Formats: sequence, C-alpha cells, structure tokens
Amino acid sequence: MTYLIRGKVALLLKIIIVGLASAILLMLAQSAFAQREYVISAFLALTILALALTYLTKISIPLKFFIPGILLLIAFVIGPILYTVTMSGFNYKTGNIISKEEAIVQVKIRGIEADPSGTSFDIKLGTYDGKEAILISDITNLKYFISTADSRIPVAANDVTLNEYGVAITAPNFSILTDAQMAGADKSFSKIQFQYEGEYFIALEGFDAGIVSRQVLEYIPATDEFRNLVNGSIYRDNGRGNYALVDDKTAILEPGWRAPIWFENYSKIITDPRVREPLVRVFIWTVAFALLTVLTTFALGLLLALALNKPIFGRRIYRSILVLPYAMPSVMSILIWGGMFNTEFGAINTLFGSDIAWFSDPNFARVAVILVNLWLGFPYFYLISSGSLQAIPSELLEAAAIDGANPRQIFRKITLPLLLQILSPLLIASFAFNFNNFNLIYLLTGGGPRNELDGEIAGATDILISYTYKIAFGTGTQDLGLASAISLIIFVLVASISLYSLKKSKVLETFG
Repeated sequence: MTYLIRGKVALLLKIIIVGLASAILLMLAQSAFAQREYVISAFLALTILALALTYLTKISIPLKFFIPGILLLIAFVIGPILYTVTMSGFNYKTGNIISKEEAIVQVKIRGIEADPSGTSFDIKLGTYDGKEAILISDITNLKYFISTADSRIPVAANDVTLNEYGVAITAPNFSILTDAQMAGADKSFSKIQFQYEGEYFIALEGFDAGIVSRQVLEYIPATDEFRNLVNGSIYRDNGRGNYALVDDKTAILEPGWRAPIWFENYSKIITDPRVREPLVRVFIWTVAFALLTVLTTFALGLLLALALNKPIFGRRIYRSILVLPYAMPSVMSILIWGGMFNTEFGAINTLFGSDIAWFSDPNFARVAVILVNLWLGFPYFYLISSGSLQAIPSELLEAAAIDGANPRQIFRKITLPLLLQILSPLLIASFAFNFNNFNLIYLLTGGGPRNELDGEIAGATDILISYTYKIAFGTGTQDLGLASAISLIIFVLVASISLYSLKKSKVLETFG
C-alpha cells in the first residue's frame, strides 16, 4: 500500500527541501558575486526566486515538473551558447585573456628595467612592524637592510642571523614568513616596489632574489594612457585590447585584455589565408569523413543484419559476438587500435608483413581513421537494421516474390526504401555525431600528421572540432575568440544539414 504525505507535513517537507536548495544556491551566488561573476550570480538569484514561486505557491502545477529541466537547459545549453556567441566578438587570445583593470596592473609591474650594472640581492620575505617587507643581504659587501614600500632600514651585521649560504634570515623587528604564508605571498609582494636608492627600487625575482630596478612606464588615469619615463613616448588604448604606441600602432604593451572586435573573427575566416586555407581543407575532410563513416558503418551493419535475418545455425552466438565492439568502451578500443596500427610493433603490419607508416602518411592515416570508426560504428547500425527489418511486413516481400521479383530486386525496390524511411533520422544523427567526433581523432591520430616545421596547426586527419580545439587550447597562441567563431559556424552547418536532410526525407511529416 502506498501512503501519500499530505497536509502540513507535506508543506513542511517542501519548505525544508526548497530552503536547503535555496541556501546552497545563495551561497554559490555570493561566491560568484565576490569573484565578480555577476551573470552567474544573477542567474543563481533568479533560480532561487523561480524555485520559491514554483514550489511554494500554486502559480502553475505543470511548471513544478518542468522547472528543473528548464533551469538546467538554461545553465548548460543556452548559457554556453550565448557565452560562445559573445566571445566570438572579442579579441580573446593569448596575451588578451584578463580584464583591462588587471592588464593595467600587470603592465605597470612589467614596465620596469634593471639598473645598468644588473645589481641583485638575496632576500627573505617577511613583515616589519606589521608591513610587508624584505630582508636584503648584500653578500659581496657584507651589508644588510630591511626594505618596505615606504622606507629602507639599515641593519648591523651583528644583529642578523645568517644561514649556511651567508644570507640573513632574522633581524630586529623582522618576522620571516612561514611556509603557509609563503603560499599566498606572490599576490601581495609581487606588486610592491621596495625602497632602494633614488628612483631605483627592488623588484622581486621569485621569492629568494631581488633586482634593483626603476619604473620606465607610468600610468596616467586621467587620459587612460601609459607614458615612457625615459623617452616620453605615449601608449594609448588601440580599441583592440592593448595599449599601443601613438606613432607606431604595431608596438603594443603586454599583456592586453579582452576587448570587443565585433565581426573581425568571422571576417578573418574569409580574408586571412592563414586561417581560411587550412579551414577549407579541414572542412572538406570533415564532410568526407562523416559521409564515409555513415556509409561504411550502415552498409556493413545492414549487410550483417540481412545475413543473420535468416535462420542459420548459431545465429544467437554470432549476434552476441557482433555486439561486443559496441559494448566495449570506445576510448579503450581507440587506444588499442592505435597500438595495432603502430609501424614497428603493431599487429596490422605484423599480420600483413608490411611496414606501412599508418600515422605518418596522410592517406594511410585517413584510412586508419575510417577503419577504426567502422569497427566502432557497425554494431550500432547492425542492431537498428535488425530491428527495422522485423518491422517490414512480410506480406510485401512475399507478394513481390510471387510477382516474379528476384531477391536483389526485392531488396532494391522494397526493403532498402522502407529501411531508409525508418532509419533516416538515425542516419542524420550519425552524420552529425561524426561531424563532431572529437574523441576518435584526438585519441587515434591527434589530428596528424602535420608539418610542424611550417607551424601548421591543422593536420591531415583533423576535423573541424579538433582543429577548433587546437586553436583554442593548442600549445602555441590560444585564440579563444576565433575558436568561438568557428564553433558557431560548425553549429550552423550541422543544424542546417540536419534540418535539410530531415525535410528532404519527410520524416517530420511522417511522424507528425
């Protein structure tokens, strides 16, 4: 017997559950707000309000069932799409990652130069009278002093304690930082210019050394520009996320910041040959790879389904064996196949007595990719083809046979058209999946082979998604703005091809 909780007990439980969820979300919202993630904080606050209105009032009964899915859809689908659209209009790459305020601080920190003789000292970080300070050891001249942002305090040699390297580690009123304090010292100490002599100060070079330096770049907030204190040159905001020299726009200060450049990333795809040419090549291979994968896997799966659709001895065993590649984790299968295609020790070359460099030659690498994907994909099409064959009325096939049609004609005129009508959505879905089949390319070939000496990013087996990944997170310059633009183009392409295919196959009309 099922007992339903009703009345005041149910209301109390509802209030407790909504309250706990709201408390957790409120804590996350406060944390996001403290980190200046205002959009996330606002979304979490609206989520709390939506949950309260939905479950603590009778505003809408159906909404009680839909609100979790709606919120998750907004957070994990619509939100990332909108963020990608936004970032595609920004100069967002290596050197232009942080905000403008952070960039100004970093430029000021980097806008220094060492004194002509390159003077450096051994230092220890600590505090002096409650202020951040460094204990400096001039080992050459056996002199010691404490330096803060405001003053320099000499220390007698007999007032310090030296370690085995002759570096001072204690001094009057100076407290060296503990190991726990050192973990967070970089953020505060790296921004301080410790007093030395005249215009020169001591800048940290790690936690154990200080370099005598002077400031050569000065930020002027009133005009939002940097001035070189040595030659008087001016650097102004170039509108692209950097301060650039007034007389030479190519001379910029680094780092820069994320700045809107609107549709420049999209125009770069068309006008910049360094982006356009590899992108066109990758796009052609991506379409060919997706089409060949769908055709080969469907053909082999259908062939096996037709063969095992007839009563033969051991059919159940054969069916179980054919499903094994589909049951095995794809990551493991891809890595195993990668070892089997090894030039020197792989099972493929050993079996055929060849020495083919599968992953060094572009054509062989593409063949290997297609073969491995055929192994991974045919069990799926075998299963759905077997089920679809059972759905075809046997009366149609018997009537065609009575009318004199041979098996080949029955398959071409009746079986295949009916199968295509049933499986069209799945074929389109398979094409879309393989259009973005990142795992296979990344794990099997890494997108290669490619000519790294020429600085090429795109390899012979790279598809659009793996090429975009390299642009966004590659080892060289990481251009997240350009990668976002290409990602949106991929989305539009896949959506357009899928919708067109569905329309032409009239699947939506059939199921409507």
